Amino acid sequence: MTTRFTDTLRTLSQPIWTQAITHRFVRELYDGSVDRQVMSTYLTQDHRFLDSFLTLVGSAIASADTPAARLRFGRCAGVVSGEENTYFLRAFEALDVSAAQRDAEPDTSPTAGFKAIMLEAAATRSYAVILTVLNVAEWLYLDWASQAPVPLPASFVHAEWITLHDNPDFREFVAFLRQELDRVGPAQQAQCEDFFLRAVTLEKAFFDAAYQ
Repeated sequence: MTTRFTDTLRTLSQPIWTQAITHRFVRELYDGSVDRQVMSTYLTQDHRFLDSFLTLVGSAIASADTPAARLRFGRCAGVVSGEENTYFLRAFEALDVSAAQRDAEPDTSPTAGFKAIMLEAAATRSYAVILTVLNVAEWLYLDWASQAPVPLPASFVHAEWITLHDNPDFREFVAFLRQELDRVGPAQQAQCEDFFLRAVTLEKAFFDAAYQ
């Protein structure tokens, strides 16, 4: 049986992929014990990705080679702009983090790095490269969220961050991303490997930075 291209990329990223999905932040998120300041910092930094992520999704719409794929990315942009952004605003209110506080906090190095790699991928206009960074951003999160024990934490700040990344629509979207990259990625294997490894390294560093 042929190994999927996306599985090959994940294997190449080990052990960093596993270190990310089993990170202290993930474990503490599962039981709702993330320190309030750590959660505030994490969400403030993660919210900074919104603009760059939408740019990347827009580039996916522009570079996709089928109308069905463009429609799927369009729905993704709607969810990120609506449901997910609303979660951030509700979480900031619950954590007592004002807009002024969020604006005053500088980007951490991993935040700046991940924003940069999303824009770099978008600028290539390569569907395969764009898919590669999207796969890391979404699949890695599904991987840890899908392993959350039941019941979920009582606080919506923790529980909804898990369910945003483990629900039927999100699982279907990740399956779509993997299928698309399996289809077009092998023709640009070297570029895909480079972007995948750099993105996974940044994801793990992003979790680390919440505690620093």
